[in-house]
Amino acid sequence: MARLGLAISKQVSRRAVERNRLKRLVRESFRRVRHRLPAVDVVVMARAQAAGMEGAQLLAQIDELWGKLLSADTGPTSSLPH
Repeated sequence: MARLGLAISKQVSRRAVERNRLKRLVRESFRRVRHRLPAVDVVVMARAQAAGMEGAQLLAQIDELWGKLLSADTGPTSSLPH
């Protein structure tokens, strides 16, 4: 089962409300793809640009990154039959 870690510092946004909004969006996006991800630990480190983005735009970029992670899943367990 995949696990998520978040690292969103005050350098991203001084406002706790904004940092918490980013965390909520990333957690929600992760919750939707968690069942498809391999058993990995994922750490998301936000950048300052993320704080100024609209929710839909940010979710679209995060979903694109999950897609890259899913397509890069070439580990030893991916070739095992289910």
